[in-house]
Amino acid sequence: MPFAAGFQCAGCGEWNEIVVDESAGGKQSYVEDCQVCCKPNLLRIVWNGEGFDVHAELES
Repeated sequence: MPFAAGFQCAGCGEWNEIVVDESAGGKQSYVEDCQVCCKPNLLRIVWNGEGFDVHAELES
């Protein structure tokens, strides 16, 4: 089941809405481009027991 979440772009600071696929597990990481500035953000996603915590950093 998809879960709505979001992250703040590590490049421009704008908020981005994403959908996390719960079936991919409690720990995930992948690259998502910012919807505003198009910079690639490496997302690290962890299930915290109530929802997903999303940490973003610019892909190097």
